[in-house]
Order: sequence, then structure tokens, then C-alpha cells
Amino acid sequence: MRLRPLLGAVTGAAPLLLTGAAAAPAAAAPAPYEAVTVDAVGRIAADGTVALSGTYRCQSSSGPVFVSSSVSQGASITRYGIGGTRAVCDGAEHRWVNTGRPIPGTLVPGAAHVEATLMELRTFSGLPLPRLHAALGQAITLAQG
Repeated sequence: MRLRPLLGAVTGAAPLLLTGAAAAPAAAAPAPYEAVTVDAVGRIAADGTVALSGTYRCQSSSGPVFVSSSVSQGASITRYGIGGTRAVCDGAEHRWVNTGRPIPGTLVPGAAHVEATLMELRTFSGLPLPRLHAALGQAITLAQG
């Protein structure tokens, strides 16, 4: 008998908790004016060097910011890191180009998937901790040349 009134009290409190949580801003979410894009075509040079590119925009930072990228092909879960570019966070849109040479023969011309991340390293108690500004995963084509 006592269980039913208790459940009613808990059920009645849940909407209040959810309403309060939804109204609080998400501190970890990237700001809407921060973004990273990936160009639809990446390049593989004759020596196996991969070049990926796109644009980024970030407003401000208190530590160094980098655009990193990685690429995978087919059903493989292996991702290959392709360079990193230092970013300038001044609110303007900038181009980024990352290059890297994964294990020869692992990437071939054709469909691929790229992940690009705009990440800041903030110092907290002497330790560099990451702060995400923006991230994007996108299907691209790797072309020879």
C-alpha cells in the first residue's frame, strides 16, 4: 500500500528533473560558430603520401589548437592519422591541409572515410587537456596525384 504513493511521488518528480536538465546549457558542446569541413577529394601521391584538406573556423582559445585528420577505407576498422595543422582561432574561416604517409599500399584510390577534428589543448594544473571545438566524419574520394 505504501509503495504506490511513493512511486507516484518519484514519477511526479521526474518531469521536474528532466526539465531542469534540459534547460541547462551543455558546456562540452562546440559553439555554433566553430566548425571544420573536409574537401570531397583527397590525394595519394606516387610515393604514398596522402593529402587531406578542408576549412575550419574557431572564435577564440586559451591554448594551442590543431586540426587533425584520419582516414580509413572499406570495412577496415584501422584509421590512419594524416598529419596535423596548427589553427588560428580568430573567427575567420581558414584552409587546412594535412599530409602523411601511412604504411605503403594500405590506402588506394577510391572511396574513403575521413574524420577531421578541431581540438584545443588547455592547461589545467600543469596538464594539457583536450577541448573539442568541432569534429566531422565524411565520405570522400581518394584520387591518384
